[in-house]
Amino acid sequence: MELRHLRYFVAVAETRHFGRAARRLNMAQPPLSQAIRQLEADLGVTLFTRTTRQVRPTPAGSVFYDDAVRILKSVDDAARRAQRLADGCHGVLRLGLTGLAAYRQLPRIARIVDQHLPEIALEVHTDMLTPAQERALLHDGIDVGVLRPPTREDGIAHRTIEREPLVLVLPARHRLAGESEVDVAELRSESFVMYSAGLRSVVNDAVARSCLAAGFYPHCAHEVGETSMQVALVAAGLGVALAPASVRALPLDGVVFADVPGAESVELALAWRAEDTSPLLRNLLTTLDDNDVFTSHHIEDAREDHPS
Repeated sequence: MELRHLRYFVAVAETRHFGRAARRLNMAQPPLSQAIRQLEADLGVTLFTRTTRQVRPTPAGSVFYDDAVRILKSVDDAARRAQRLADGCHGVLRLGLTGLAAYRQLPRIARIVDQHLPEIALEVHTDMLTPAQERALLHDGIDVGVLRPPTREDGIAHRTIEREPLVLVLPARHRLAGESEVDVAELRSESFVMYSAGLRSVVNDAVARSCLAAGFYPHCAHEVGETSMQVALVAAGLGVALAPASVRALPLDGVVFADVPGAESVELALAWRAEDTSPLLRNLLTTLDDNDVFTSHHIEDAREDHPS
């Protein structure tokens, strides 16, 4: 049995006339009649009662019609889904984000995708620091990531979304809690809450460089694996932290924030496998570009080695 035989059968069943069915199918009547007879022979049942005036489905033909219509619809739907996938308009995109990006960038990206690419579903992976996202990208664990360059692995391209200054996170009862701005040098004697050294955090590097520029190296009293825990430890009075400005979005009592004019800034970027040429990724990048998500209008390929 071939799909074309099902289409022939449905046309005859709906028109109840071989001539009209042949015209609908844009074919001659004799091959159509022969194909229906072959279908009946393959099934071992009579599908139509034939008279000189009319062709009518038999009870078996009526049951077969319902199934044939369902099968053809499923085949047509599958073909359309495959075409939409090939066009980059349908499918699943696995998106990784750093903890803070989930607060500021995820709602923005999700709204744009929902509005302009409604048949693309986002599979979201949060609280992934930059090194974890790099590994996930290169091992096909995610398709795109919102991370903090520079990246350290070959084969990852990125475009900048925003550049954030580091801000100071303080316990609410800290001696500097009432200050709107704090110089980095004033933090010389402070205990810091930082990301675990094994995570190779880009933010840690920026914090260290900011402190070294002020003449000291930060004393790390506690190490954490994610930003929410970092802020929680600060709220508990166990240290201070320098974190990207989007940390202000974390809703936690017991902490205050201050600007740090002498501290470095860190970038946030959308990253993907440089060799990924999928239409799905292409449509996402184009759509985000059209909606002014990126700060630049060119693709940056972060494949060279960077200092720590």
